[in-house]
Amino acid sequence: MSFPPTISYWEIEQYLNDIDLLIIGSGIVGLTTAIFYKKAHPAAKVVIVEKGMLPSGASTKNAGFACFGSASEILSDLRTTAEDEVFHLVKRRIDGLKELRLLVGDKNLEYEACGGFEVFRKEDLELFEKCMTFISRANKEIEQRTGMKQTYSIADNRITDFGFSGVEHLILNQHEGALSTGKMMFHLIKIAAQLDIIILNGIEVSGFEDVGSTVEIELKNGLILRPKHLHISTNGFATALLPELDVKPARAQVLITAPINDLKVRGTFHLDEGYYYFRNVGNRLLFGGGRQLDKVGETKTELETTELIQNKLDELLKTVVLPNSKFTIEHRWAGIMGVGETKKAIVQRISTHVSCSVRLGGMGVAIGTSVGKQSAEMIG
Repeated sequence: MSFPPTISYWEIEQYLNDIDLLIIGSGIVGLTTAIFYKKAHPAAKVVIVEKGMLPSGASTKNAGFACFGSASEILSDLRTTAEDEVFHLVKRRIDGLKELRLLVGDKNLEYEACGGFEVFRKEDLELFEKCMTFISRANKEIEQRTGMKQTYSIADNRITDFGFSGVEHLILNQHEGALSTGKMMFHLIKIAAQLDIIILNGIEVSGFEDVGSTVEIELKNGLILRPKHLHISTNGFATALLPELDVKPARAQVLITAPINDLKVRGTFHLDEGYYYFRNVGNRLLFGGGRQLDKVGETKTELETTELIQNKLDELLKTVVLPNSKFTIEHRWAGIMGVGETKKAIVQRISTHVSCSVRLGGMGVAIGTSVGKQSAEMIG
């Protein structure tokens, strides 16, 4: 195999030759796939390639919710999906969060068992009535599957604690929490490094093909790599390499305030069936969502914010979440999720030497670690 003069012999030998497993995407799924595979095969040479300076999709751009489903989200899923499948996914999210916490550690994640609240305004009263009658059934189903008791409860007595305006009801999920997305990824990368997993940033793959007992991978810089196995974990960007799969990009926009004196909002919150979500990060308020306002436009893969959605986030902050607080927006950003016709992640072999784990459905924090473990076991 020939290499250009910009690559040295040392670089070829250390990074580019004799790769047992090459993973595309250094997000939570790519990293955990590599970690679990390397633990099972300590002598294997595992390389992760990432096109961005940091993971380019959602792993370092999400809100850091350790959540497994608000009452309205589960009700919405039940309209299109069989009950057993819906609650199986709830259990998988719960188990996945436990797997993540076990792998990284609560201290390293800055995990807070703060509870998750669903917020209902006057215009949401019909939805609240449906959720209220569903609570007993949901609690029973979750307890039967996980042993966790009294997951959901009415928490209207907490409304004044948070300083909201126009909020009529709250439903608490006492078993949810929050974590630091940045700390999570930092420590996953640290674990990977301790296992001698190689991560190469700024590398984009343009195509691949099975060739004998290897996979020939063409990079956009013209280099050709030939690992024994290729695993694709690019989630919302998957169709660039796997156009036949049911995966569509879904952009999520987020903002965060500067520190707010005497911030009352503590915990994680969902609003409007989860289309909006917010939480405190210390004394800052993080707020995101709104992609339902432009369902077509928010299927783009550009990491950009839009005036339409950001203005709506600003409006809800001023009128509902922080009506009596002075605040300034310090930063705005976007991330890319992978969604499809169902919420079931795609974890499968594409060919003899190629596999993938994509379409996390906005649940990467909850199921990403368990999907990575499943992927490593599938690769064998």
